[in-house]
Amino acid sequence: MTYDALLLVSFGGPEGPDDVLPFLRNVTRGRGVPDDRLTEVAEHYYHFGGVSPINAQCRALIAALRGELSVHNLHLPVYWGNRNWPPMLVEALQRMRADGIKRALAFVTSAYGSYSSCRQYLDDIAAARAAVGVDAPIVDKIRHYFDHPGFIAPFVDGVKAALPRMPANTRLVFTSHSIPTSMNEVSGPAGARYTEQHAEVARIVAEAAAPGLDYDLVWQSRSGTPESSWLEPDVNDHLAKLADGGTEGVIVVPIGFTSDHLEVIWDLDNEAAKTAEQHGMAFTRVPTPGTHPAFVSMVRELIAERTQGAPAQHLGKIATFDNTPDGCCPARRPPLPSR
Repeated sequence: MTYDALLLVSFGGPEGPDDVLPFLRNVTRGRGVPDDRLTEVAEHYYHFGGVSPINAQCRALIAALRGELSVHNLHLPVYWGNRNWPPMLVEALQRMRADGIKRALAFVTSAYGSYSSCRQYLDDIAAARAAVGVDAPIVDKIRHYFDHPGFIAPFVDGVKAALPRMPANTRLVFTSHSIPTSMNEVSGPAGARYTEQHAEVARIVAEAAAPGLDYDLVWQSRSGTPESSWLEPDVNDHLAKLADGGTEGVIVVPIGFTSDHLEVIWDLDNEAAKTAEQHGMAFTRVPTPGTHPAFVSMVRELIAERTQGAPAQHLGKIATFDNTPDGCCPARRPPLPSR
């Protein structure tokens, strides 16, 4: 297949205090979330001046990708469109059409398969193409890359770097964004693909970075009502339990995220770190891939996989899905609880 552009697709985030509530309304549109609940979440953004780091991190990744592609003589212009805040996907596709782009590969800043981490991006790309209308570029999404060495290597490096400064009785705690259990149950052709993929990444990283060290997979950032069922245990509850059991230190590995955006620096560096401190437990949080050279090279390899038929590497035992809708995640949105 021939492509004439790369499109980076991400979540988006506010870039000033006046953006925060409009951004949160975009994220929760159609779900009837009251403004008082959004105001609570907004305080996390105001803590950092109303600016989410995610857009700056996308700009850094784009710069790194352009350099990587240039060095390897891949002459693909790189565009950028977000789901929830400018630059929006529609704007990106309009620019691409104006520039004569006919077919693009989309790299999404989410490595896993579920409605919110895969199918929703596909739906938003389709909606943006429909909004652009005639001659909108065709956009194919790059496959899940959860078990690619370029995604794994930054976490392995981070764990290895953290170990020497931790106490003897230390445990690895892998964490990712919680989702409703109903969403997990319909992720992938047989269900539970979201949790299976994360469990596989935790196993690979643990075996490569700290063989023999105990580890757990936990969840964070849930936003459902107390009575709704989301993936558990919560990272804070789990850290408290580990401390009560005598664990002296934890290395928290945020395998669910590609960059250090707000749900990493607030939920982990602030809340989880405070939980560990309150329980007298040493705490270290491993960096996300960001612009790690292996991660940037991974994107180039995944492009080559689609354009040249050169299979990119993967380390896991779970078969990596192709890019067809049925192989990626459910075609229908699962029922979501109110947030």
